[in-house]
Amino acid sequence: MDTKVTYSARASLVALGLHIQQLGIWTIIRAQVHIKQKKRTHDPLDKLLDAFINILAGGHGLIEINTRVRPDPAVQHAFGRSGCAEQSSISRTLNACTSENVQQFRQALREILRQHSRSYRHDYTQHWQLWDIDLTGLTAGHLGEGVTKGYFAKQKSKRGRQLGRLLATLYDEIIVDHLYPGKQQLNQGLRALVLDAEQTLEIGENKRTNTLIRIDGGGGVEADINWLLQRHYHILIKIKSWHRAAKLARSVSEWYADTKVADRQVGWVREVFVYVQPTRQLAIRTPRPKGGWHYQVLVFTLNEAMLFELCDRPMPNALSDVDILLAALHAYDQRDGGLETQNKGDKQGLGLNKRNKRRFSAQEILVLLTQLAHDSIIWTRDDLSKIAPAFEHYGMLRMVRDVLQIDGAIHWDATGDICTIDLNARHPLAAIVQHALVLGNSSVNLRKN
Repeated sequence: MDTKVTYSARASLVALGLHIQQLGIWTIIRAQVHIKQKKRTHDPLDKLLDAFINILAGGHGLIEINTRVRPDPAVQHAFGRSGCAEQSSISRTLNACTSENVQQFRQALREILRQHSRSYRHDYTQHWQLWDIDLTGLTAGHLGEGVTKGYFAKQKSKRGRQLGRLLATLYDEIIVDHLYPGKQQLNQGLRALVLDAEQTLEIGENKRTNTLIRIDGGGGVEADINWLLQRHYHILIKIKSWHRAAKLARSVSEWYADTKVADRQVGWVREVFVYVQPTRQLAIRTPRPKGGWHYQVLVFTLNEAMLFELCDRPMPNALSDVDILLAALHAYDQRDGGLETQNKGDKQGLGLNKRNKRRFSAQEILVLLTQLAHDSIIWTRDDLSKIAPAFEHYGMLRMVRDVLQIDGAIHWDATGDICTIDLNARHPLAAIVQHALVLGNSSVNLRKN
């Protein structure tokens, strides 16, 4: 059969696109989302697909669609496109999206997660599920809807919006993304995030009893802690009120030095605050620069086995009070390797904080496209790690920058379909990607020169 050959700077992304098309991921979105905009050259959903491809291609701004996606017909074809819209046309489509379209997109993501996510298939009878919940700031221009002053880490006097996220930490999958105005605090949206995750993963009471929720102080108000306990979740939460933390810390009879963080001490709260379910509470204190102590309190329901597993440490045969205290403290510290790491990775690798739209609904659609890109790349990383376990530790930046940017030759058959992908054998990751992304009737080969 006659073939033609073209070059692609992202031949490995072409392979991923064919795989995503075979899974029918965008077909689900096309069936659910209906944008009321007149079609001229490109359908509105096709233009959203172009924006999605650009995120996977490493584009941090919509304008990069013109340089990353439009010049590469192989990438377009792999995702089911016969062309690519111009970035300004895609921007107008995003502006045409409404809150109803946002809900439609959320429903489509629920179906995609139910079909393809590992967290949905989690066996709660064998092991507990772990959710991390937090807000991350997205700075933006002053004129955007919902853009206000708020807390943005290491960026004083900035304005922007807040993104509430719920991560299935054992699988690195983003289950829920909710966009909020810049003044939003975690406790104001915590219940909505949890309820949305319950709906997405179809979590009933029998599964909630084997689910652990880990939250920082922003979500640690009394009413929300009681609400989570009434729903039978396990919790590991830092309380929000520093007044209450200081009061509870006064009942600590003995302080122990932390073995990991200098100048940090921990002790059992003897006169615990009473919630609707029994909890254990520990106080943390660190010295203030001008003298005195800063106090925090952790509230948790985990048993010793869960604590030691969560902090990745073998449980001693003879447990002491200090062993349990430090295990609980370090289990909470593992948040740094959970959602905080994923937030940083999505900002660096997927440009989560770079694409800003003035309209709130348009920004929400961009956030949901990024969520889909995140989970798609995580599933790809899982496939790669089956061939080479080292990929388990690849973050979002390395996946986008290194794994999905392998160049190569694309072979087309006489019908205009891609039949073979020759990856550049000189690329150090090409051989592994070849084994992991072999697709159906297509083949991924290594180009030797």
